[in-house]
Amino acid sequence: MSQNQSNSRPPLFSQIDVAQPAFSGSHGISGDEDEQTRLLRSLLIGQDRQNELMEELINQLGTTQKQRANELGQWKQANPHLAKRCRAAAEALGKIQTEFLESLTGEINDNFDTLIDGEFMLNEFVDRFGPRMAHLNGLLQVLSQLSAVHNPTNAPNSSQ
Repeated sequence: MSQNQSNSRPPLFSQIDVAQPAFSGSHGISGDEDEQTRLLRSLLIGQDRQNELMEELINQLGTTQKQRANELGQWKQANPHLAKRCRAAAEALGKIQTEFLESLTGEINDNFDTLIDGEFMLNEFVDRFGPRMAHLNGLLQVLSQLSAVHNPTNAPNSSQ
């Protein structure tokens, strides 16, 4: 039965003949082939331009990331005690987030049928857990970034 189904399906890939056809006349390339060559060259030029733009975008994003990392490193050097406190707070908040996720998943598993069948109950669930989860994640992300260990390769030494 599976052989009948696979025989009735069209092939997934088609073949393209890339061999150069015999010359049709004394002019060499026919009008259609000349048009194809022109279109392929146009595609190649467009693709080259796209590659150039992608390289510029990558360079721009890389520069922005480096600048942000340097600024963050400078802040951490200027506020080492606060960076350590952010680390401790991030670890504590991570434990709180784990407990919150436990209660959230328990709520989902206990009320799956109600949530999937009732629009009102789903909205209540999202209203109850959604904003808290979003804010908790945002706070945890900020604390983690402020407390992450920085490799000061380009950052100047601070004197205190």
